[in-house]
Amino acid sequence: MPTITLSAVRKSYGSGPPAVDNLDLEIPDGSFTCLLGPSGCGKTTTLRMISGLESLNAGTITVGGRIMDSTIDGVFVPPEKRGMGLVFQNYALWPHLTVAKNVEFGLRVRKVKAAERTERAAAALKMMQIEWAADRYPAQLSGGQQQRVSLARMLAVNPNVLLLDEPLSNLDAQLRLDMRAELKRIHDETGHTIVFVTHDQLEAMTMATHVVVMNKGLVQQMAPPMEVYNRPANTFVARFVGSPPMNLFEAEGDAFTEAARDRVLAGRPDLTGRLATIGARPENLRLLDEGDQPPAGALVFDATVKTALPTGSSWTVLVSAGETELYLVSYSDVCAAPGTAVRCAVRTSDLHLFDASGDRLPDEAADAALTKENTATWASS
Repeated sequence: MPTITLSAVRKSYGSGPPAVDNLDLEIPDGSFTCLLGPSGCGKTTTLRMISGLESLNAGTITVGGRIMDSTIDGVFVPPEKRGMGLVFQNYALWPHLTVAKNVEFGLRVRKVKAAERTERAAAALKMMQIEWAADRYPAQLSGGQQQRVSLARMLAVNPNVLLLDEPLSNLDAQLRLDMRAELKRIHDETGHTIVFVTHDQLEAMTMATHVVVMNKGLVQQMAPPMEVYNRPANTFVARFVGSPPMNLFEAEGDAFTEAARDRVLAGRPDLTGRLATIGARPENLRLLDEGDQPPAGALVFDATVKTALPTGSSWTVLVSAGETELYLVSYSDVCAAPGTAVRCAVRTSDLHLFDASGDRLPDEAADAALTKENTATWASS
């Protein structure tokens, strides 16, 4: 499977800000890469440029070392010759054709012989576990089943790269869960290079081998999912990835923020004059019951409950510490009415530190402690 490389790629529409601005990105061979970001961040434009549906204003795109689009070399390979399969939010199934004929459609356009078309379509339908619907029409299927047909149609042509633009956004919660598992299975079985566009961080975190977080046409961070979560490159990534989002507060302000700053600087005097913003994941903050002893060195502070929201497996609690509001996640029942005074704690090793420009301040020892096991141990202690 090919590696996809974008070098100094730029795309703009009219006189406004560029949709994609000087983008350098390498999508590894055989990876499941999610382009993640808010609406208007440039992720779909990036996917469309890779597919050839959009031409570049500047830069070069290569796939497996082959130039697909380059303003420097004057090369543009049309979409149908790039060996890629596309699935969009709209399933785009022909209503007058059976499921089997829909899946065969791309092969028919490529003038594949009838016997081979039938065989490859049947294999694709079996892979998507919907072979039983071969003789039905799209209108007789549910949304999730139609999505499976759309994926089967793409897989039947055996593309080198699969490009998926928010294909699950029209599905209900259960179907989205099922299709996430299905897409993971397809990637595991085929080893295709997959590029998946989504604004849903849960989709990115659960499916991807690599997550590319984008904002305003720029890549903010590219890394494996848990690295993006545990070591966000800047405050934008810290806010965008996580639900509830990371608590961020200025290092100077009220008594709480200054106490947090002083505790950090006591262990990291090298950050004096550089530390501007402190972050804490909600699951790393803990409500202390009477008699609880916080870990040595933890920042302990008084707060007031503003609201407690049950989610089933946990509680999301909003508290105020001075003028600073913080979300925390509790895995025990929270029976605290609004206005209740509580004590909270967070380990300084779990704090995320950023400079005035919003970039993460490096600390190898602290970053090594931010692991999934660390969080699980804290939550269960």
